[in-house]
Amino acid sequence: MYHCEELNRVSKTLQRVILTAGLLAGCLLVPTVVSAQLSFEEAPINYNKAEPDNLISRFQKRLDAGEIKLAYERKNRIGYLPAVLEALKIPISSQTLVFSKTSLQVKHIDPQSPRALYFNDDLYVGYVQGGSVLEVSASDPKLGTVFYTMSQSQTSHPKFVRKTFECTQCHASSMTQGVPGHIMRSVYPGPDGMPEFREGTFRSDHSSPFSERWGGWYVTGTHGEMRHMGNLIFRQGDSSRKLNREPGANAVDLEKWFDTSAYLSPHSDIVSLMVLEHQVKMHNLITRAQIEGRITERDATVMNRMLEREATFQSDSTKRRYESAANRLVDYMLFVDELQLDDQIRGTSRFESEFSRSGPRDKQGRSLREFDLKRRLFRYPCSYLIYSESFDQLPRPVLDVVYRRLWEILTGKDQSSEYAHLSAADRRAILEILIETKQGLPEYWKPAEPDARQTGG
Repeated sequence: MYHCEELNRVSKTLQRVILTAGLLAGCLLVPTVVSAQLSFEEAPINYNKAEPDNLISRFQKRLDAGEIKLAYERKNRIGYLPAVLEALKIPISSQTLVFSKTSLQVKHIDPQSPRALYFNDDLYVGYVQGGSVLEVSASDPKLGTVFYTMSQSQTSHPKFVRKTFECTQCHASSMTQGVPGHIMRSVYPGPDGMPEFREGTFRSDHSSPFSERWGGWYVTGTHGEMRHMGNLIFRQGDSSRKLNREPGANAVDLEKWFDTSAYLSPHSDIVSLMVLEHQVKMHNLITRAQIEGRITERDATVMNRMLEREATFQSDSTKRRYESAANRLVDYMLFVDELQLDDQIRGTSRFESEFSRSGPRDKQGRSLREFDLKRRLFRYPCSYLIYSESFDQLPRPVLDVVYRRLWEILTGKDQSSEYAHLSAADRRAILEILIETKQGLPEYWKPAEPDARQTGG
């Protein structure tokens, strides 16, 4: 016998299975929307009610226990920002500056007082001059992005306060892969920083055309003949179709736009911006794979129980759902469709060197964090977030598919056209780096040798 709650779940599961089957049967006629909203507020995710377990929740416990003290800085109303960045190991060199009014504290943001963003592999911190709070988010291995604020008023007990509905009403949509996540957006900003939405907006990741990037952001760094939308104000009479990008190009400092002395760094480094673009979507896709995988596990458990099958049985529909979540992630982490650069990119801060130094290296000194910046973002195009806790805690059936697909591609067994951007040398190098530096790889990875078709690189 099933209880009412279980009956509801069974009914929803059956509906989902029927819908999935229908979509698969009609996939040649009707395109599916891969970023559809997922039911992350329900079991088994319970996003709003579940207890987070991430770097911020763990850090707060240490704060509560008195193990850590955060210094407060009154100068320039910077508050807890320097102490928080230092304690959480977030580099100041990661600073990027966004002046469009696209944030929680919009009334304090404009071209003269942009919002500063800082990040590392797991955390993001937003600072607004005159703002009442620091905006913080963490990549939670089970919940995806979890949002917090910390008051900028001095107190003996600083506290990260979790936010749910206030943030997910914007940060859980098709723009974030349908899960709690981040949005990297390019807009046409007016003189006060308010986006001219009638002109349209662009979501940015590593595949975005260079000409559509960083509208509403400040950008420091050189990029040759390529042009972006950064450092520009969209004024009355301007046309998005004939936007003059020249005034914002190849800026090595921001002095002519605003006073940078109130910030921890005078830079909004172009290399940091490019890494941020990649990382934001990568985190969203990991979250999507996590939530899709756990919902699929739940549905499979219910169906197996109903049909009196072995608990570990995977139907064709279940396998396809795991594969869909995994394949989307694999393609992005291997930089399928990445924009090919036409010119050399050079930053203006220490970000490039600091970022490169912080990752694991193999015996030859190679790292997934090494930059290229001439043809593409990274020298070895496989996302460094493969080392993250969130990646490692993907549901086992999803992780199994991810590892199998990576192995097939990197060993050359899969020569599909979408991976043609990976040369034989690229595949061999990434494979060797991962075998030496990535814990938890399946055993079949260890003796893997590049396919004979790849010899000669």
